[in-house]
Amino acid sequence: MFFVPGKHKDHGLPYNPFKACVLPRPIAWLSTQSATGVCNLAPYSFFNAFADEPPIIGVGIAPDSREEGTKDTLRNIVETREFVFNLVSWEQRTAMNESSKPAPADVDEFEAAGLEKLPSQVIKPPRVKGAPVHFECKLFKTMGLPKNSGGKHYTLVLGEVVGMHIDEAYLTDGMVDATKMKPLARLGYQDYSVVNEVVQLVRPSA
Repeated sequence: MFFVPGKHKDHGLPYNPFKACVLPRPIAWLSTQSATGVCNLAPYSFFNAFADEPPIIGVGIAPDSREEGTKDTLRNIVETREFVFNLVSWEQRTAMNESSKPAPADVDEFEAAGLEKLPSQVIKPPRVKGAPVHFECKLFKTMGLPKNSGGKHYTLVLGEVVGMHIDEAYLTDGMVDATKMKPLARLGYQDYSVVNEVVQLVRPSA
């Protein structure tokens, strides 16, 4: 089949399959702090790493449905230029999902989801206790992406990783062990996946 994105009614499927075909995607469980000190926590699935020297991660944040049109996460990042990427493990899947609830800007989503905070070392926003990995990030750049048919747009946030925390329980012989960590990944629709098995492919030499 073939269809043109933006004209999804023409494909004859119950839902637009775009996100279901870009998989699996890491989940950016982002913790931020407002300029007045209110902590925010929310998951985003348009996320990945784009460079390692220096390490850069990027996340696409949708426009908010509220009148101001900006999600608390994005506003906090723009105002303070700091955020934490907390890796979501299988054990914290329910708490991650709970933190996706829409909430007023003065609500601390850590408390609403029943999660404890850990202090960061380089930046102010706290980390999620129990997450196997945390990336402390400083904002590098934001970019407005093309507008949709309703005149709204996603914002691409690029952050430089300035500090990493790794729970040593998830290391095997000094290497990160994904089968111990069991990171959660986003698929399409309401679907998720978890890493339970790892295979190795050695890159061929020239």
